[in-house]
Amino acid sequence: MIEQNKVVSLNYTVKDDAGQVIDTSEGGDPLTYLHGHKNIIPGLEGALSGKAAGEEFDVTVQPEEAYGEYREEMVQVVPRSAFEGVESVEPGMVFTAQTQGGPLQLTVTGVEGDDITVDPNHPLAGKVLHFTGSVESVREASAEELEHGHVHGAGGHDH
Repeated sequence: MIEQNKVVSLNYTVKDDAGQVIDTSEGGDPLTYLHGHKNIIPGLEGALSGKAAGEEFDVTVQPEEAYGEYREEMVQVVPRSAFEGVESVEPGMVFTAQTQGGPLQLTVTGVEGDDITVDPNHPLAGKVLHFTGSVESVREASAEELEHGHVHGAGGHDH
C-alpha cells in the first residue's frame, strides 16, 4: 500500500481542462518516486496515499495543490543587456537566472527593442490538472533512497 517512504511506480496521463495531454508515461517507463518526500505535486501524492499495486486512479488537482496560482505580478521587463552573450532573444526561449533564492526558470514572453518581457511562473501555474493512470508497483525504499530522499536505479535518479 502507498504510504510514507514507499517507492511507487505508476503509469499516468495528465491533461489540462481542455483535455490536452500535458504529459504521459505511455510508451515509456512508469514514473517512479519516493512517496512522502515532495518528489511529485502534493495534490497527486495525497490522492495516491492508501492505493495498492494494480489500482487505477482518476484525480483532479487544483492549482494550489500543483504548481500554484499564476502570479501576473511576477512578470517583468528586463533590459537586453541582462542576456549578455546571447545573440538573439526570442519569445518562447527559456533561461535560468541565478537569484538570491536559487536558480529560477524564466520564459521570454515578449521582445520590444531592448525590452525583454520574462515570466518566471511555472508553465503549469494556474492550471487544473487531471491525472489518470494505474499504480504499477509499491515497494520498500532502500536505506540509501531514504537518506537521499529520492529513488535510485530504474525509473529513478542515478548519481
